[in-house]
Amino acid sequence: MRSKSFILEVNDEVMSKVSYYTEEGLKKLRAELKQLKDVERLRASRAIAEARDKGDLSENAEYDAAKEAQGMLEMKIYKLEDALAGARLIDESQLDDSKVLVLSIVKIKNQTNGMEMTYTLVADGEADLASGKISVNSPIGKGLLGKSVGNVADIQVPNGIIKFDILEISR
Repeated sequence: MRSKSFILEVNDEVMSKVSYYTEEGLKKLRAELKQLKDVERLRASRAIAEARDKGDLSENAEYDAAKEAQGMLEMKIYKLEDALAGARLIDESQLDDSKVLVLSIVKIKNQTNGMEMTYTLVADGEADLASGKISVNSPIGKGLLGKSVGNVADIQVPNGIIKFDILEISR
C-alpha cells in the first residue's frame, strides 16, 4: 500500500503540469495531436512495412531508421497528450488588467539601452518570439508576472540582470 506522502508527491507533480491556454492555442494543440495520430502514425507504419519487405532486418538500416522515427513520433504524441491533460482554458474576461498575467500585452523599456519592446505572455505551447509571444515560463515572462505599470522588473539573464520598466499593460 502506498503512503500518503507518496500520493501527495504524485498529486503535486501532476498539478505542476497544468498549463493555461487561449482557445486558439488549445485548438492548435488538439489539431496537431490529431494530425500525428491520424496521418503521421499511418505514414510511420507504412515506412516500417516497406522497409521490412526489403529483406534481412538485421542489416536493414532503412528499417532501423523507420522504427526510430516511429519511436520519436510516439514520444511526441505522448507529450502532446500529457500537455492536453494538464491544459486549462483561460477565461479572458476574468483577468485583471492592473498587473501582468498570462495573456497580458506588456510594453517594457530596457533601462540600459532605452529599447522598448511589446510582448504578449502566453503558455509554453503558444510561445512564438517572431510574433511577440513569450512564454510565462521564460526568464522575461517570469520576471514580468505580477508587476504593475511603473514597476521595475529585474530579470536574470545569462549576462547578468537586466532592468525593465513596465510602461503599459493591456489585453
